[in-house]
Amino acid sequence: MFRRTFWFGTGMAAGVWATTKVNRKLKQLTPDSIAATAANKALDAGTRLKDRAVGFALDVRDNMAQREAELDDALGLNAPVDRELPAPRRRNAIENNPTYADRTTYSYNRNEDH
Repeated sequence: MFRRTFWFGTGMAAGVWATTKVNRKLKQLTPDSIAATAANKALDAGTRLKDRAVGFALDVRDNMAQREAELDDALGLNAPVDRELPAPRRRNAIENNPTYADRTTYSYNRNEDH
């Protein structure tokens, strides 16, 4: 008698378990559930893609700043200025050039060599 009761209870438990599993799977396969699952997966994928794009943009910006600093150092743009720049000089080509100073007449011929 105890044997029959044990197997009857085991069979009932297996039936309840199988029925619950089947009903859960059927609810997952309804069109609304499939649409909701697809929407959630799309949102997750979009979030991951956005995070990766932002991370990539930040990496590019950091590497660009690092490379710019390397180029500035290589060109000497970051070097401190140790001396003053010379005062600007004014060059008077006609007054300091003896060939022009000796001439009294000027030719307006454009074909002439200058």
